[in-house]
Amino acid sequence: MQSDQALRVAVVGAGPAGFYAAGHLLAAERPVRVDLFDRLPTPFGLVRAGVAPDHPKIKSVVRVYEKTAAKEGFRFFGGVELGRDLHRADLLERYHAVIYAIGAATDRRLGIPGEDLQGSEAATTFVGWYNGHPDHPDREFDLGECERVVVVGNGNVAIDCARMLALSADELRKTDTADHAIDLLASDAVKEIVILGRRGPVQAAFTNPELLELGELEQADVIVDPADLELDEASQAWLDSDECDKTTRENVRILREYAAREPEGKPKRIVLKFLASPVELQGEGRVERIVIERNRLEPREDGSLAARGTGEQETLDCALVLRSIGYKGIAIPDVPFDERRGTVPNVAGRVVDGEHHVTGEYVTGWIRRGPSGVIGTNKKDGQEAASSLLEDAEAGLLNEPSNDGDIAEMLTERDVDFIEWEGWERIDAHEQELGAGTRPRVKLTRYELLHGAARGKR
Repeated sequence: MQSDQALRVAVVGAGPAGFYAAGHLLAAERPVRVDLFDRLPTPFGLVRAGVAPDHPKIKSVVRVYEKTAAKEGFRFFGGVELGRDLHRADLLERYHAVIYAIGAATDRRLGIPGEDLQGSEAATTFVGWYNGHPDHPDREFDLGECERVVVVGNGNVAIDCARMLALSADELRKTDTADHAIDLLASDAVKEIVILGRRGPVQAAFTNPELLELGELEQADVIVDPADLELDEASQAWLDSDECDKTTRENVRILREYAAREPEGKPKRIVLKFLASPVELQGEGRVERIVIERNRLEPREDGSLAARGTGEQETLDCALVLRSIGYKGIAIPDVPFDERRGTVPNVAGRVVDGEHHVTGEYVTGWIRRGPSGVIGTNKKDGQEAASSLLEDAEAGLLNEPSNDGDIAEMLTERDVDFIEWEGWERIDAHEQELGAGTRPRVKLTRYELLHGAARGKR
């Protein structure tokens, strides 16, 4: 194709990775037109529906994405789902290239007896519920009768869930937490939140600011058993080595400081337990107890440490168990997929089938690398996919569209009620007005209300 001919690119997924890829493409020297699709009526992915409501500074990154949306050649199609409203073949007929940025839409399971009892939930669902995700407004979390909550996992999502359960109603009402969640989250019934990690403190995936924040909560003491911080030989050797990263060293320091603190008698407790795995959830129809097994760390052949059960068990009464052991990507029909890793195989963002690059198809974000990193990690990812695409354009290696028709016309013919960027701006303005200056916004949490606001209905 000629270098002065506008590249037509479809980006599927309007989260950070999709926006970073779109921004890099639209900054290219040659003309590029980017159509950004998302199954939700709203953009920004987990920045809107995953970042904890009490972390508004993190959400300010959307200003960067808004600058991308203001560039010539950009269009947004919200409320459009790949596999339902349009298909891979539709995109390849109309675009020179497609970038998949769909994230990791499901969660990993524990694989233990009792996991399907009522009161056993994915942290992803819980996070979506308190963040006003329109898939979850009617989800019920019975926190009014729940004295202990157990969160399984040692990452930032686990800490977010614990912290949100420890905030007061007054603290929550200053955020954009979904209205339906505020009173339940602030329930006086919840006295203890236990965070379980199957490995030790050296292997925990918390970032330092998230871990430090627990110690600053007004309503909760942080409890760490000093015995849990007695490191095995391999973990201590890693901590003392030059290879150990600063984050891990600081995490261990923070945890030791928590272990040395005297509890202040605050109304709630957040208990961090290490080397502990759930082996069974018990109860009559719903979760009433969790059985936990003590672990030890054993070296694998590759030098990493695996958690192995010791047979020593304890049982905790609880009414809610949230599993936060990782997100997992789901396959895109007709696109190569690694079932074990939950990712699309690629080289430098180019989708590959075996050793061969699939012409005109690229991938970025969690569906490319797995659920790791922070929001900023997606910037490098998105830019690499976009750069690979632009290199292939120069080399004449992109897809050749067979249809010059506008995708908007096709969606209209199929009666797809898609939302353009101007529609999102109406939703955004309406939510901020509902906040009335006392909150960042009051989120609309139902699809019909979001679509209505996009059309100007208040």
